[in-house]
Amino acid sequence: MSVETDRNGKTLSEQSVLGGHAPRTQRIGESLPFDDALHLQAHRWLVDEAYLLDAQDYDAWMARIAEDVHYLMPVRVTTALGAGYSTSPGMAHLDENRYSLSRRVARFATEHAWTEDPPSRLRHYITNVRTFRTDNPNEIIVDSAVLLFRSRGDVREAATVSAGREDLLRRTGTGWELARRTIMVDESVIRMQNLAIFL
Repeated sequence: MSVETDRNGKTLSEQSVLGGHAPRTQRIGESLPFDDALHLQAHRWLVDEAYLLDAQDYDAWMARIAEDVHYLMPVRVTTALGAGYSTSPGMAHLDENRYSLSRRVARFATEHAWTEDPPSRLRHYITNVRTFRTDNPNEIIVDSAVLLFRSRGDVREAATVSAGREDLLRRTGTGWELARRTIMVDESVIRMQNLAIFL
């Protein structure tokens, strides 16, 4: 997934108010071979994360989130060929730091979580994983494609969301943490009742 920038060369994360603190690490070189140890670790991390999100084990998921994380899902727009952008400047479905993510997670445990009571049935399908080195030996960039299937209740039709993600994973003393995620959905209009979930 290519990183979109504005006319001044700022990435989507840099353009965001909540992303002002986010790490600026970028990929270097070609993607790593699929049998590379770093790639295998990154792939396993993404699959383990998908199972946590499917199980809605959000406390365990938050334990894998870095303190300076930026979690961004820009609003996609349909533009003419050669326009140079595919997102609406300053607009996002999700624009989160660790504090705002933790507040969303905490709300699930309250009586006010109407959008997830009863909870959705979720399945995250992760594929097309590519891993890139950076100029920091403890940080890697990981591209992936995600397809989310979501079913809730017994009457409403199930919904799906397809997206590409660019993640920055950081190695710590206890494993890898998510330090940045940019989610580029494949539709300009989200056809889901709400976004009270994570991609």
